[in-house]
Parts: sequence; C-alpha cells; structure tokens
Amino acid sequence: MCPDAIGPSPVILWFVRVTVSVPPKCMMKPWKIDSPTPLLYMDFVSTHTLLPKIKIEIRKRKEMHLPLLITISVIAIALAYKLYQRLRFKLPPGPRAWPVVGNLYDIKPVRFRCYAEWAQAYGPIISVWFGSTLNVIVSNSELAREVLKENDQQLADRHRSRSAAKFSRDGQDLIWADYGPHYVKVRKVCTLELFSPKRLEALRPIREDEVTAMVESILNDCTNPGADSKGKSLLVKKYVGPVAFNNITRLAFGKRFVNSEGIMDEQGQEFRAIVANGLKLGASLAMAEHIPWLRWMFPLEEEAFAKHGARRDRLTRAIMEEHTLARHKGGGAKQHFVDALLTLQDKYDLSEDTIIGLLWDMITAGMDTTVISVEWAMAELIRNPRVQQKAQEELDRVIGLERVMSETDISSLPYLQSVAKEALRLHPPTPLMLPHRANANVKIGGYDIPKGSNVHVNVWAVARDPAVWKDPNEFRPERFLEEDVDMKGHDFRLLPFGAGRRICPGAQLGINLVTSMLGHLLHHFCWTPAEGVKPEEIDMLENPGLVAFMRTPLQARATPRLPSHLYKRVAVDI
Repeated sequence: MCPDAIGPSPVILWFVRVTVSVPPKCMMKPWKIDSPTPLLYMDFVSTHTLLPKIKIEIRKRKEMHLPLLITISVIAIALAYKLYQRLRFKLPPGPRAWPVVGNLYDIKPVRFRCYAEWAQAYGPIISVWFGSTLNVIVSNSELAREVLKENDQQLADRHRSRSAAKFSRDGQDLIWADYGPHYVKVRKVCTLELFSPKRLEALRPIREDEVTAMVESILNDCTNPGADSKGKSLLVKKYVGPVAFNNITRLAFGKRFVNSEGIMDEQGQEFRAIVANGLKLGASLAMAEHIPWLRWMFPLEEEAFAKHGARRDRLTRAIMEEHTLARHKGGGAKQHFVDALLTLQDKYDLSEDTIIGLLWDMITAGMDTTVISVEWAMAELIRNPRVQQKAQEELDRVIGLERVMSETDISSLPYLQSVAKEALRLHPPTPLMLPHRANANVKIGGYDIPKGSNVHVNVWAVARDPAVWKDPNEFRPERFLEEDVDMKGHDFRLLPFGAGRRICPGAQLGINLVTSMLGHLLHHFCWTPAEGVKPEEIDMLENPGLVAFMRTPLQARATPRLPSHLYKRVAVDI
C-alpha cells in the first residue's frame, strides 16, 4: 500500500535507524515524511535517491539532539545517585535540595551567616548540596572536635576546584594537597624549618620595621598642616594593608617592593597584578564547578590559566635566581623563606613546583587575613571605648611613654593579647574552614558522611555558640583573662587557625603580627569614629567571599598620644 493511500503517516527520524522500502508503483508519486519538525518533502524518483537523503537527515537529527540526550542522561544518573545516597546513608538534615542545582540558588552571598541560620532550623550539622556534591557543615565545638580530631585522618584530604588544581599543580603545594606522603613532607618543612621559633625570631626586625613605618605614615597624614588634624578621617585599611603586604613579601622573598616614599617598583607592580589576576580567574567558574555536566558549556580557560601560571613562575624564578646568585657570591643563606627552601631543596627532595607553590601559599594565606583581623579589631575598639582605654592603660604601665612596643613585650601584655583573641573570636578572617574531603565513609554526630563528601567547619558559628560562650555577641576581652582559651587548635571553641593535621603552620606568626600591630596603633594613638558617625553606627557586616572583609571599610580619626620622636620608622635591612 502506498503512503498516500492511507493518508499522511508520521515517520519519526529521531535517534533511530530507519529502513524504507518503496513499492514500484509509488516511485513517481510525491511522498511527504512528517517528523517532529517536518523538513523533507521530496519527489522521489528511485530508492537510490531516497535512501541517501533519509540517512543524511537521520545523521543531522542525531547530531542535533545528541547534547540534549547526554544532558538528560547525566541528570538522570545524578538524580539516581543522589536518591541512592539518601536511601543508603543516614545523611544530616538540611534545606530541601532542588534537582540538578541542589541548594546553590538558596545559599545567601555571606555563606557562613546563611549556614548559621540553617543550623538554627535544622541542627548543628546540616547537609547542603552543591549540585550533586554533598557538603556537610558543622557549627558547634563538639562536632568540630569530631571532624578535626577524632576523624582527622579520614577527613584530611582537600577538595580542589578546577582553578585550585591549576594554581597548585594538582596539589603540589601545601594548602591544596591531599593528605599523604607529599603533604606530610611539606608540612614538616613548614613546621620545623620555615615557621620555627628560631626563624620567626630572626625575622622579627622585619615585622617591627613595617609596623613602625605604619605608625609614621598615620602620623604624617593625621597631622598634615593642610588638613584639620582633629577632624580628618583615615581609611584604616590604607595603613594596615602595606604592613601585611611588605611583611609577607619580605619574609617570603626578601623583597620590599614599596620604598619609603610609598612608590612600588616594577617587580612589586607585577606581583600585585599576578595576585589580582589569580583572584579574578579563581572566581569565574562558580556554577560549573558544582555541576560537572555543565562544564562543557563553561570550559576552563586553559590559555588564561597557562599565561597566569607562566607569569607567576617567571617572577618567582627570577627572585629565586637572585637569591641563588647572592648565596654563591659568598653572602651565605639568609633567613627568608625562599633562601630556606632553596637550601633545603635536596634534603627534602622539593621540586621547583613545590617551592613555588609553598611561597605563594604563604602569600595568599598571610596577606589578606592580617589586614582583615586588624581592621575588625579596630572597629570593635572604636565601638567600645572602655576596652580601648583599658588596653592603653596596660600599654602605658608596661611600655611607658618613652619607648615603643616590641614583640618581646607581648607576653607582658595579657589584656592586649585578650583583645586580639576576642577580635579573632568574633571576626575570624576565614569564617568557613577550607573544605575537608572525606577519603572514607565516616560518622559525624551520628550521621553518615559518605566518601567524597566535603566537610566544612563554620568557625564563625562555633565561636558565637551561646552553649559555650557567655554573651557570645559581646566584645569582652575579659573572658580570656577569666579562662585561658588556646586558639592554636587545642580548644575547639576557638579555631581561627584551624586544628588537627591541617592547622595553619603560620599561626604563631599571624598572632604575633596582629597583636603587635594592635599594640602600636593603641599605644601611639587614640581612636574615635569618623566625623558624624556614632560608634554604634559603624557597619559590622561582612563582604561575601572566602575571607571576611568589612562590608564598609573602616574610617576613623587618630589622635597622637606619645612624644613625636617615637613615631619614626625603625628601618632594618635583612
């Protein structure tokens, strides 16, 4: 029977192989082939012309719909796996996850606050789905202990995004390395060699140089004859930022890229550009990172990452070569981190990639966190003049008014130490620890954590838990005089530097620098809010991001309180 004898008949040419037989008497009749989008209307002369055209159309439709079929298949597999996980494991409770995207569209920009709100609704351990990846967030000290101590080894791996994998050469550094022989080796280098008490003491003059340079700069600006010294507001970050920048570059590279006039040299400008470009590249892939089947739509910019890596390596190698030449000329190895790593390269079998990775780990981990900690502390001190006055009274009593503070004085300043601790409790610079990836199935808080899941400790929420802190939202340094609370990983109520196998190896360096900066700022100046701003009107909310900058940068007025000769920079060349 001919097709036109029974009326138009749809032939669906969609992901199927079609064989068509045409009776002889139909050879000269027009034949319409209907499909979801009719494309063929041909006057066939013979099977020799019909079949090739049908095959071409089939191929075109296969190519057209193949991505859709792949997408549907991946979604189905992801949903099936997610259902399987839910049925097989007793997962922590949490907000309802949507197909494909999970909770990605429910998460508010300031994530640690969002997770703390969800913890109020669902409990101190919650499940949050980034696409099809399970992320578990814990928000109290007991659960933090389970993660960072009792199950430390099973949760010591690191989740690496595509950008982190590129930056770290697939974990050849410390921060992004999985737990294993490489991590143990580079961790040993950091603990025993780079951040040893002996090396930190040898490099102390660099830190004190930069802190006194900050004091001199503030005095120059707040007493500028062209401005009203009592009414001029200063952007606090403008002064604490160079301390952190110059300190970390001098410790790592032996380089002060900014001269005494505040002018940055060519290498310094390149250094800044590399840091900024790295942040830009790392922030550009958020959605595709968590939904793997979307990655074909958002391919990694291989060329951009390659150029960034080459640029970073070129600058670092140039600095390494400078230090190698200086050492060979008979100057001996200095205490800077680059010299230490080059000297220890053979002893610890360190590759060049690992040396470069470690140097940049220190830069990225130490630069912003110091600025954030000091700015938040100053905001709290301006909002709480009682605390500021009490700290200044201690400084005047211990240091006096005829010399400047040194890091060696810190042990004699318990209230100043408590101020730094309280600021780090309320405002940890990294409110969410970098995710720990489970390398085995474990249980936390009675719930299953499947292998491959990511576990985050909400440091911000732990430090504000009313179950373990009295008046947790109040800035009251006295709490640390009443009870000695360790903040280097031994007390799980206070975790600004983490704990366990992945605790920050530079914790003591960070504590020393933050405490020293606060001591100098308080000893040299009285601080009040910007003109027209009441203390309680200072914005105490955070910007979104991995680290918690103040949403509104702090502005304040500084009034000198020491003799003028104590405001000079104490320059050293190490």
